[in-house]
Amino acid sequence: MLKKVQFVLLVVAVLLMAVTVTQAQDDVFRVAAVAPSATNDLAFSQSMFDAPTMIKEEMGADKFDFVFQDGTFVVDDAAVALREWASSGDYDLIIAHGSQYGAIIEELAPEFPDVSFAWGTDVNTFGLDNVFAYTAAAEEGGFVNGALAAYMTNSGKIGVVGPIEVGDAKLYVDGFVAGVAAVNPDVEVFVTYIQSFSDVPLATEAANTHIANGADILTGTAQMVVGPIAVAQEQGALWFGTQSSQADLSGSVGVMFQVYRWDVILKDMIASIQGGTLGGEAYTLTLANGGLVMEQGQYGK
Repeated sequence: MLKKVQFVLLVVAVLLMAVTVTQAQDDVFRVAAVAPSATNDLAFSQSMFDAPTMIKEEMGADKFDFVFQDGTFVVDDAAVALREWASSGDYDLIIAHGSQYGAIIEELAPEFPDVSFAWGTDVNTFGLDNVFAYTAAAEEGGFVNGALAAYMTNSGKIGVVGPIEVGDAKLYVDGFVAGVAAVNPDVEVFVTYIQSFSDVPLATEAANTHIANGADILTGTAQMVVGPIAVAQEQGALWFGTQSSQADLSGSVGVMFQVYRWDVILKDMIASIQGGTLGGEAYTLTLANGGLVMEQGQYGK
């Protein structure tokens, strides 16, 4: 009889332990994110990867965890990952970091009304209560960079290498051009969109063309900027960047960088979800709300 009682108590203890473990796991806020390029691209994808990384360090691994699938430029591949995450029920928030993924979120979110989704850069929540949208007022830091560049150019010519004329890339370029014009309308700004976010050789070629035309300052946006940064270093031109800090890569020619701090809005999303609100709101990073930060490079140090 004693052995039976001991056995029952052991079973109960094991069950209690299982419940405790489950409860502990439920206390962990889990995020899954997909992005088009590498987490070390010094641009769009890295800016998002840095956000949950910082949140995990702040909240602790016992309260926050995330998975991040980078290099998913093919939309169909992203769709597979996003559906698998949503179907699993393991994640509190699923992020599609790229405007090309919008159609997927619009389709998936109604199928999984209890799952919270976020996507950007855009402000369209599709009218769905479980979708957050986010973007960056990239023109703000672009204006700052452009104004400073106008003061610093000696040749009176500046080259801009853009990817595709959409989203925060276009906002940054437009803001930069406006900043230059506000300080010195006589400065010439040459803008080239290479119609690709990732074509480094083509971006390098565009940067070299700007230098050949007399530009002594370069800027650009998207993951292909590693090419123009290398050109700036080789030719002794100054570099202004955006999305993520490129200070280490640009070295002594790096002047100023607009850094996206997605953690600012992710924290708000987490609080909303924990409070029972799964979406329906659009966020914008700005200099005023701390979502955009201007970081000085190594130039002049």
